[in-house]
Amino acid sequence: MTLLQAEPTRETFWTIGPVGEALFYGLAAMAILVFCYGVYDRFARYARGGSDPFDRVSDLPGRVLRASRVVLSNEKQFDRDAFAGLMHAFILWGFLTLLIGTTILMVDMDIWTKLLGQESFFVGDFYLSYSFVMDALGFLFVVGVGMAIYRRYVVRQDRLWGKHTGFEDDIFVWTLFVLGVGGYVIEGLRIVGTEFPDFETVSFVGYFVALVFDAAGMTTGLAETLYWVGWWSHAIVALGFVAFLPYAKPFHMISSFANVVAADEKAGKRLPGVPEDAAPDEIGYTGIEDLSWKQLLDTDACTKCGRCSSVCPAKAAGRPLDPRDVILDLKSYRESLDAGETEPMDIVADGGRSVIDAETMESCVACMACMDSCPVDIEHLTHFTEMNRRLTETGQMQEPVQEAMMNVFQNGNAFGDPARKRPEWTEELDFEVPDAREESVEFLWYVGDYPSYDERNRRVARSLARLFELAGVSYGILYEDEQNDGNDVRRVGEEGLYEMLVEDNAAAFDACEFEKVVCTDPHSYNTFENEYPEMDPDFDYPIYHYTQVVESLVRDDRIELDGTELDYAVTYHDPCHLGRYNDEYEAPRELVRATGVQLAEMPRNREDSFCCGGGGGGLWMDHDETEKPSEERLREALEDTDAGSAVEKFVVACPMCGTMYEDGRKTGDFEDDIEIIDVAELLVEALESKRGAVAGTESDDGTTPAAAD
Repeated sequence: MTLLQAEPTRETFWTIGPVGEALFYGLAAMAILVFCYGVYDRFARYARGGSDPFDRVSDLPGRVLRASRVVLSNEKQFDRDAFAGLMHAFILWGFLTLLIGTTILMVDMDIWTKLLGQESFFVGDFYLSYSFVMDALGFLFVVGVGMAIYRRYVVRQDRLWGKHTGFEDDIFVWTLFVLGVGGYVIEGLRIVGTEFPDFETVSFVGYFVALVFDAAGMTTGLAETLYWVGWWSHAIVALGFVAFLPYAKPFHMISSFANVVAADEKAGKRLPGVPEDAAPDEIGYTGIEDLSWKQLLDTDACTKCGRCSSVCPAKAAGRPLDPRDVILDLKSYRESLDAGETEPMDIVADGGRSVIDAETMESCVACMACMDSCPVDIEHLTHFTEMNRRLTETGQMQEPVQEAMMNVFQNGNAFGDPARKRPEWTEELDFEVPDAREESVEFLWYVGDYPSYDERNRRVARSLARLFELAGVSYGILYEDEQNDGNDVRRVGEEGLYEMLVEDNAAAFDACEFEKVVCTDPHSYNTFENEYPEMDPDFDYPIYHYTQVVESLVRDDRIELDGTELDYAVTYHDPCHLGRYNDEYEAPRELVRATGVQLAEMPRNREDSFCCGGGGGGLWMDHDETEKPSEERLREALEDTDAGSAVEKFVVACPMCGTMYEDGRKTGDFEDDIEIIDVAELLVEALESKRGAVAGTESDDGTTPAAAD
């Protein structure tokens, strides 16, 4: 029968009746109570976690605004995967619209009209606008869920499947689909049952469904009967979803937002210290009780999307690390322990019974790709470092790493060579490198271990020294007073040794007169910039990577290049600690372009760069792997750039990257295909090409022509 209405609207509980309405409210109250208790229980569990060393709630309004922007824009979902970004945007915006629309309806029915005694505003133009928006955004929601089902079950994208994929993932996505499609089915039945009111055409999806039903011969009586069944089915599924939400995967809709709010903007760039009063058996993850509330929240925020897994160079190399599985293993263990389903065990150990195996943690190269790709700001590296600390304290590190740590402890460098050999790289120069301990300089140049001791990287140090001399830079080095910076020492878990290095290097710096610090190695740059000040507040010097300093020299014409010196194709590799860690992408590229070469970008560049495999102690470790990350990266350079095999040189801006790629050339059989060269060496080559050995380059026997300047 036709509803006679003065203005466009609809009856919310059409065919349900007063008893049904009362029953619905009773079920809704129960669902909300179960939901609220579940949320309370989750957050109460976080409160039982340890305190976090960083302030996670400062400027809370600003944090909430940032989190809202990140979540609503879906910016991280779009990164590297436009399909997933669009899919998630449709689901999120559609879901929020349906939630807001339901809330508006509740306000009108239960507060505005019943409680306040006002006339319903759910009529006329408001109703028409409401119906159109709900249909439009609800349709996007269904499309988004359909895209998710297609990707998960038809394409079966690898990163969506893993050992933690299970029934709850299936029930989650199919429940969303049933809710979305079911809403239109019910709407279509109502439109048929009310004999197609003209104004209901604004509900264009529901109206289309009604036309299909009508074409199939559905009568108004049948529509009324099916509407009652469908309405109750839809209501029970919806209320069940609300009650179920805090107890399984849907909780990520709350925990993920909370995790983004609580994110540390320097996560990974700086690591939490060890409490001063911590005993050796308390360092690192000894049990689940050692996780801070934020680290517990991390485990609940994980959506199992697998983005971290898909960009992990260790996993790509066939090592036993899957960042997603580590986070979810911790979550699974915590839940089993809380439920009394398992006995306490070591969080991490080399053999025996543990949550995480030592080999898994040793595989991490601290590149932070997992964190950069994570759409909900999970701080994987903090968890990994805590587990590495536990392995260190219990003597379960790989033997080569233990040897490197002993070398650093005894000699201040990972090579184990005496400190007096640190400045030997300067002896082949035809000028004296200033001693910052004896004269005041503008730049204190921290050279680093590899440019000081490794013969291949000594050429990088000499090239950079020539550039500084040519440009008339006021600089000096610490000679034998320089020690390992500690960045990778800390990331393999040797916190005590790291603290010693900070103290010794800070004292050496303090004894000199200078204005700024310039580093050859991005690893040094990162730890000086982001970590030393955490331990020594007086360590507040301006810190630069050498490419930033040299780029300003080229820009100011203190190093004269006209961009025509070299005429071959190169590609450039973004070092993790310079790019992803510290957002410096353009200075090295400007220098590369300044030489006149054709810069052909690899597909994975800038923040999406693929790690060389040397960070986090990777350069010191032995691994069983199908293909080294350095080999995969060189393959990418030669096969996936626009220039293809025409790429002659692979340009780096990190001595450790240079070492890894020189090794990858040999093991991957690329020695005849491509040459590894540092940005500093490329600049010297360009200057030599322009002026005929103005700055000088080394011959194959290591000798150096005299510089004209």
